[in-house]
Amino acid sequence: MKHRVLQRLPNRETIAKNRWLRWLGAGLHHHRLWHMSRRGVSLGMALGMFFAFLAPVAQIPLSAAASVAFKANLPVALASTFVTNPFTYAPVYWAAWRVGGYILGHDSTFEPFEDPLHETATASSPPILSSAWIAALPSRLAAVGRPLLLGLLVFAFGFSVISYLTVNWLWILGVRIKRRRRLSAAAAVKAALTTPFA
Repeated sequence: MKHRVLQRLPNRETIAKNRWLRWLGAGLHHHRLWHMSRRGVSLGMALGMFFAFLAPVAQIPLSAAASVAFKANLPVALASTFVTNPFTYAPVYWAAWRVGGYILGHDSTFEPFEDPLHETATASSPPILSSAWIAALPSRLAAVGRPLLLGLLVFAFGFSVISYLTVNWLWILGVRIKRRRRLSAAAAVKAALTTPFA
């Protein structure tokens, strides 16, 4: 399974040629950025998750720069930023807005963009945008901004900590399972060697 995961991660050549990452220069060549260690992988995952939720743009350059600064696993950091993508942006941002609104104590029934259309006087003419709705748009955007930013901060810190702890736990668990298997195999060989032949 580890080899399948490694095959899906971006390799050193691809990252070095990326036009958004070339500005990091020699920093991309540090050996710890490519080493599959528990600390490097868990920190890379945490950094990728952090910028995936916090930054709507430039997630890859930001996570790469942070990986170089903290000597985290660079391919893992870059790959984990794709947890937010064009398919997940809408539900993630809606959930972040609701979480931020809940923390700030906003009314949970508030919908910032509700009823934008207004029926005109004649039934035959199409509905148009309400002038009152257009006039209130700046204040509605401001009302969305604070809860959304707070929710994204909560998601960024929360998911980065959860991913860091989860990768650490899975790594330690995997090492313990391998160790037990080796000990069991060694005990079985020892028992077979010490058992007298009939």
